Amino acid sequence: MEIQWDLKKNQANLKKHGISLEDASELFKVPEDLILDVYDFAHSIEEDRIISIGPIVRGMIVVVSVERDDGNTIRLISATICNKEGTNDV
Repeated sequence: MEIQWDLKKNQANLKKHGISLEDASELFKVPEDLILDVYDFAHSIEEDRIISIGPIVRGMIVVVSVERDDGNTIRLISATICNKEGTNDV
């Protein structure tokens, strides 16, 4: 499976949320049973977005993504590190 992201969005995500999309892509290398995937009804007007919550080396993260090419590619949209209160805004 290929994981992609936009370079400008990566820089914006790093500045806003303190994590690069490259680091966030680690989530898709952990066993699937450690990830909670939720369909993002509120933001899936033009494309089916998935919210994924799970662990990476830095801690728990939330990643918003879309699947492309019949599930062979995951395009990362944004990511944030969970904090003590829950999560930051994604």
